[in-house]
Amino acid sequence: MPVTRAPFAGFRPEAIQFLADLAANNDRAWFAPRKADYERLLKDPLEALCVALDERLRARAIPLTADPARSPFRIYRDVRFSRDKSPYKTNVGASFPWAGERGGDGDRRPGGYFHLSPGDIFVGGGMWHPEPARLAAFRRLVDRDPAAIHAIVDAPPFVEVFGSVVGDKLTRVPKGYAPDHADADLLRLKDVGFGRPLADDDVSGPGLVELIVDTFALGEPLLQLLATLPD
Repeated sequence: MPVTRAPFAGFRPEAIQFLADLAANNDRAWFAPRKADYERLLKDPLEALCVALDERLRARAIPLTADPARSPFRIYRDVRFSRDKSPYKTNVGASFPWAGERGGDGDRRPGGYFHLSPGDIFVGGGMWHPEPARLAAFRRLVDRDPAAIHAIVDAPPFVEVFGSVVGDKLTRVPKGYAPDHADADLLRLKDVGFGRPLADDDVSGPGLVELIVDTFALGEPLLQLLATLPD
């Protein structure tokens, strides 16, 4: 039977407070008796947000996928190879993979992302830890056809909302490119993305849906370009 969910109404202030309390009490003894609160305040609203986003993304023909079963990240941390054995994440988030032509497979294809934690709420997109071949193709494009990149990232809507392309960077320009390359900052990127911070009030009501969709619409030209890169 299909799952019946209440329409997305926003994240209540108690949801952000729950995550703050979890950060101070990150153990099973604290979380277990409060799991129902986590589901009511965070898990269920996040899934409802994905349902609403999928509807609006389709309506506006933005090729990203929002799936309430697959988009949200689990609250449980994988601690097998970590020195930090805290069992829970202190944030919630969801990813929205590229659904257009090409783009690659799996978690490394371009897409959108929503993140919620106390004092750090944002929405954005791009490619995170891409396959080496795709990152190399991006760098070749920057070097050989910089106008194609700058036509997107220097456009007024992109600059006004996002400021610049974001991502972790190498300390030096990668091998094969001049150290004083005109686009050294772009060449040093290890991830290629865009993002905007959100305030608590931005996530407190159903208007968050359109705010996220508007963000993805502004970032779509960059996502389109990233999706065409070979991997």
